[in-house]
Amino acid sequence: MTDYVICVRRIKNSQFDPEPSDPGSARFLEVPANASDISPSHENTAKKAWSLKVLEEAKSGPSGKSGDILFFVHGFNTPSETMMTRHRKIKAKLTAAGFKGVVVSFDWPSNNKAINYLEDRWDAKKSALKLVEHGIKRFSEYQTDDCEINLHILAHSMGAYVVREAFDDADDVAKIASVSWSVSQVMLIGGDISASSLADGKSKSSSLYRHTVRLTNFYNPYDDVLKLSNVKRVGVSPRVGRVGLPDTVPDKAVNVNCGSYYKAHEADFSDTKYAGHNWYFDDQKFFDDVFETIKGDIDRNLIPTRTKASDGKLHFTG
Repeated sequence: MTDYVICVRRIKNSQFDPEPSDPGSARFLEVPANASDISPSHENTAKKAWSLKVLEEAKSGPSGKSGDILFFVHGFNTPSETMMTRHRKIKAKLTAAGFKGVVVSFDWPSNNKAINYLEDRWDAKKSALKLVEHGIKRFSEYQTDDCEINLHILAHSMGAYVVREAFDDADDVAKIASVSWSVSQVMLIGGDISASSLADGKSKSSSLYRHTVRLTNFYNPYDDVLKLSNVKRVGVSPRVGRVGLPDTVPDKAVNVNCGSYYKAHEADFSDTKYAGHNWYFDDQKFFDDVFETIKGDIDRNLIPTRTKASDGKLHFTG
């Protein structure tokens, strides 16, 4: 089955450039199931036709006129081949959970070397607006009175930074700000952004909250990639993917602590590189929770993969 990707990497020597760089033009890819990596040859230059294919696959409601699109936004140190592997894991596990919509990955310039953290962060910032302009806004414009497609985002690691910057930038661009648009569920996993920046009233995240129905932050206190002592990330403040959301957040924000579950199942992720940061992609029960979050039929406090502790905080229990 075809995999859908919006890629903003530049092309070099007839291939997508694996090195950090300014983002290039947005290309709309239809990746064959037997392709392990993306290629410029996968581009559908008829952007409207590509969008209509995605919309048609997204429709899953009983009327045939409603459905879901999940945008996956990868993090730093993620070559395109890794992005495709994770895209397919997300797709397979969500399908197993009961998801009938479509997954679209947003692929931005990111190196395959962890040492290039600062370069990746700069490229993420410059890629952010393209996520809204060519992804969210594009599909929002196809909404009609008799066709409701819900848009959702799953952002991993620095992908959370891409998303936050995208929403912030979008409100400063007249042609986007003048159009009514929103995302139903935004889910952050291993989010590599400052926890304090997501506090209620912070200007950096005001647009994110304004255009989102609900934001769910899944975090792991044992995420060693996001530890402050990591030399590649020197000088950054505590990250939301390791310490969780601050105490004061809008009502639409939900914090889910995955630490106890991760420690109890750590052996299951022995083959996962940087497991504390990346385990989410390899756990079916986690995607059962993501599916329930996307559906929105169950109150956030009653999703069966979560337990509320005596202090009122939510923990992922699988």
